[in-house]
Amino acid sequence: MSNVVDMEPKRNDFPIRKWIRTGFFFLVIILALIILFTNVFIAKEGEYKVVRQFGEIVRVENEPGLYFKIPFIQDVTTLPKHQLSYDVKESEINTKDKKRMIIDNYAVWRITNPQEMITNARTVDGAEARMDEFIYSIVRTELGQLNYDEIINEKESSRGSLNDRITDQVNELLTADKYGIELIDVRIKRTDLPEENENSVYTRMISERESTAQDYLSQGDAKKNIVIAETDREVREKLAKANADAEEIRAEGEGEAAKIYNEAFSKDPDFYSLYRTLESYKKTINDKTVIILPSDSPYARLLQGYLGE
Repeated sequence: MSNVVDMEPKRNDFPIRKWIRTGFFFLVIILALIILFTNVFIAKEGEYKVVRQFGEIVRVENEPGLYFKIPFIQDVTTLPKHQLSYDVKESEINTKDKKRMIIDNYAVWRITNPQEMITNARTVDGAEARMDEFIYSIVRTELGQLNYDEIINEKESSRGSLNDRITDQVNELLTADKYGIELIDVRIKRTDLPEENENSVYTRMISERESTAQDYLSQGDAKKNIVIAETDREVREKLAKANADAEEIRAEGEGEAAKIYNEAFSKDPDFYSLYRTLESYKKTINDKTVIILPSDSPYARLLQGYLGE
C-alpha cells in the first residue's frame, strides 16, 4: 500500500478550467474580428457601393470611405461611377433616297442613379442593351431623313448637330423610363454599304471620276488652243511688222542704189549702153538659144566683133 499515489490533490492543482475559459475568450475575439473585417467594405473613388438586404437596395454609398454592413443578411455590389464606353452593334438603315447602308457607332455614358438602374435594368449589360435599342431607333429615324451623299460627305453634309440631337433624344427616353443612366455622347465611326451594293457603287464612282478627268482634259485642251491661237497671232503680227520694215529698208536701199547707178552711168552713156547690153546677154543667151538678127543690127555687129562705126 505504500506504493499507491493519491492523484486527487494534483488534479485539483491543475488550472484546466482557467485555460478553457481563456481559450474560449480568444476564440470569441477571433470570430468577432473575422465577422467585423468580412463585413467592412471600402468605397473607392469612381465607384458606387450598393448595399442590399435580402435582395432589396437599402442604401448606396457614393463617397470614398470605410463602411459597414450587417453580417449575413446584407451584401455589397460595386458599380462604376466614371464614364463608360459602349460599342454599339452595326445596324442597317435606309436613307432618304432609298439607299441601304450600314452604320457603326459608339456611345459614352455613365450611371447617375444606381438604384434606378438596378431596379429597371438589373445590370450594366442590361442598361447597355436598353441604350442600344434607343440609339438604333433614333439613328435610323434621323439618318432616314438625309440622302446618302449628305451622310458620307461630312464637309457638304446638311445633318448639322446630328450627334447632339441623337444624344438628347436618347436621354429623354432613358429619363422617362427611369433607367438611372445618362448618355454623354454618341458618335458615328463608320458608314459602309452592304456587300452586295459595293460593286455597283464602285463602278459608279469610277465612272464619275473618269467623267471628271475627261472634263479636266477638255478644259486643258481648250486652254491649250487659246494659248496656241494667241501665240500664232503674235507671231503673224511680228512677221508682218518685220516684213514691212524689211520692205521699207529694201526700198530705201534700192532707191539709194538707183541714185548711185544714175550718177555713175551718166558720166559715160556709151559704157552704160554696153553694160546693159551685156547684162541682157546673160539672161537671154544659153547653150540652146537660137538668135536670128539682121546683119546690120548693132547686136549682130557686136557679136561679129565690129566695135566701131
